[in-house]
Amino acid sequence: MNEAVRDVSKALASGVDESLGLPRRGVGEPLPSRAQVLEAVDLLRSALFPGYFGHEESAGGNLEFHVRAALGKAQPILQEQIRRAFCFVCARANCAKCGTRTEKIAQSFLRSLPKVRKLLASDVRAAYEGDPAAQSPAETVFCYPGILALAYHRLAHELYLLGVPLIPRMISEHAHSLTGIDIHPGARIGGRFFIDHGTGVVIGETAVIGKNVRLYQGVTLGAKSFPLDAKGRPIKGVKRHPELEDDVIIYAGATVLGTVRIGKGSIIGGNVWLTHSCPPGSRITQADADSKSADRAAQAAVMGRSGGKS
Repeated sequence: MNEAVRDVSKALASGVDESLGLPRRGVGEPLPSRAQVLEAVDLLRSALFPGYFGHEESAGGNLEFHVRAALGKAQPILQEQIRRAFCFVCARANCAKCGTRTEKIAQSFLRSLPKVRKLLASDVRAAYEGDPAAQSPAETVFCYPGILALAYHRLAHELYLLGVPLIPRMISEHAHSLTGIDIHPGARIGGRFFIDHGTGVVIGETAVIGKNVRLYQGVTLGAKSFPLDAKGRPIKGVKRHPELEDDVIIYAGATVLGTVRIGKGSIIGGNVWLTHSCPPGSRITQADADSKSADRAAQAAVMGRSGGKS
């Protein structure tokens, strides 16, 4: 064996756990498989939209049979990957506790699929009704990146709610790579949600979106700042993203940051930078946002000169 290969192999193998902050694992201990997770998700998508995805022959014949076949194939694959994800986090291979927990979670997840299907059906209707270019609801299912991203998100979100590690993020990042739409699996999204065009949309983990909301390309629902712990590291699990009430429309390129609330029926114009809440029925343009920011800056300057007294 080449001496350099031997030396480098030893150095890489000995330091991998410590340098990456990973739990120590032995060779051959199974990790979650991205390929297997995505295979299961594609099977689930064919069950949610029977006849649209999966094998061509599923378009005809007994619909329930084809749905059952897809779920029957997906269930053991997904259950095994969930078990591996839990074992990875607890750092014990083939842990009996993880196995028992996994079976219950897989069953709960499968029972959530009718709810997921109902939400996705409302998203399809919103896309068809909200886009004059759409010729049929089927076109939005086959072709629209927003519907694809939401199908992946709504599945990932259910796994996220069940406390499954790793796998929800694997699903969401795959959707991100396919569509350019980045939705964290923790985001809570109501029915009839429509993302038009979609490229560059970012929706953060603690974002909450009501019903009948529409976003255009390049919209960001992000965090304004991150609370830090004593060591200067971001504190995880705290609320840091916006909340959109029902019937909100946000146009292309707008950025909404922080724990702000956008009131019901509000319209946020293109390229607006928004870091404050607005009441129901608001109409915010770029000029309005710039004016409010200038007013706040002037008020802060006055408060600073007066020592904070009024």
